[in-house]
Amino acid sequence: MQDKNSPRQTFWLKTHRYLALSLGFFFVFVGLSGSLGVYGDALDLWLNPKLGIEKPKENPLSLDRILSAVRAAHPQRLGSWTLEMPRTRDGMLTAWYESPRETQGRFYAPLMVSVNPYTAEVVASRFWGETATTRLLDLHTQLGIGQMGRNWAGSLGLALMVSLTSGLFSWRSGLKRASTLNRDAGIGRLALDIHRVIGLIVAIPLLFLAFTGVNLAFPRIAESLAGTSGMGHGDEGPAVRSSAMPNDRPVGLEEAVLLARGPFPHAEVRWVATPEGETGTYRVTLRQAWEVNRRHPYTTVWVDQYSGQIREVRNPARFNAAATALTWLWPLHTGEAFGANSRLPWFFAGLAPLALFLAGLLSWLARRRIVRDFPVDFTPLRLGLGHSVKLASFRTSRLIFRAASWMKRQAVLFATAATEEIRRRGPW
Repeated sequence: MQDKNSPRQTFWLKTHRYLALSLGFFFVFVGLSGSLGVYGDALDLWLNPKLGIEKPKENPLSLDRILSAVRAAHPQRLGSWTLEMPRTRDGMLTAWYESPRETQGRFYAPLMVSVNPYTAEVVASRFWGETATTRLLDLHTQLGIGQMGRNWAGSLGLALMVSLTSGLFSWRSGLKRASTLNRDAGIGRLALDIHRVIGLIVAIPLLFLAFTGVNLAFPRIAESLAGTSGMGHGDEGPAVRSSAMPNDRPVGLEEAVLLARGPFPHAEVRWVATPEGETGTYRVTLRQAWEVNRRHPYTTVWVDQYSGQIREVRNPARFNAAATALTWLWPLHTGEAFGANSRLPWFFAGLAPLALFLAGLLSWLARRRIVRDFPVDFTPLRLGLGHSVKLASFRTSRLIFRAASWMKRQAVLFATAATEEIRRRGPW
């Protein structure tokens, strides 16, 4: 066991303290915005009920008709549109226009057009960063200041990893002491114990979130290590061109999707991008059943806009191990990797920096006598909890007794009815 005042322990403790005091607020900020962003779609629907479809129809309209409605609503927006398919039957289809004139100069601020897939009604047209949900995501990923903010957010992820690691290494008294609450000491010591216990519980999930967040913020580093490219979140893959001669009957949207599904007949269509200019191609993104990335899968087919020929195919089943690992970054960071239920632990993990910061700050202020330390008396709380437990036990026992009595009466009635039925039927 290391000495209590060893230089190594002192180094880790000071590193942890200085990082927490200088960057703790930003850790809290990123954590809270990430927690709320986990349920961003539900929050957006709650704030904008018109985005929900009360009575979905059996089949949606064709993508060509939907795209025509979008272009009719925005005739001045020429060039490529990207259609994101709804993930539920009562959800909206979203048409994305990447570079609207109104948001020129911003790092990322596309136009989002919400369309009813059953009626082709344009329900809402909004810019990224100007709604509550996208603002949260913008703050979480870019701190609201564009490319520089994205770099800073990635650097905060690195700093959080160092802070968590130094906090674990700075424990002087072992796992048992670190996981124990000292209820007989003052408020400063209690806050420190709470800080340690929470840190012990959430250290691994937070390290995991910070690691995936850093790789999402700096995708080129992971891609260079994996020996691949175009794997970053939001990357469109290679620039594939249409090689056929332009004609008076170009391939339609529905036809392009049908052709793209040829190599993957059982895959789900997630995104469809229309050609950009005369040499552009249709880019159809599909999700195969085993792909962990539900919203942004990697299965992609590029279709020539004139001949309908498949120009390029990206099949994640053929990725090497390193590239496959990169496909897990986004779904693991957002919590969608294991379905909707896996988001709840990530939501609480995002709240943990706030609890750690407040408890650690209170302990530090009490230690420096900036805040007056005082003993904490848990007697009223224990008495209250004891009374509540006794009352709950009494009520539960009474409920069980009543349920048992009811079951007994029902059994007697059933036996009586069965006896009468047998008696009426007579002997066999």
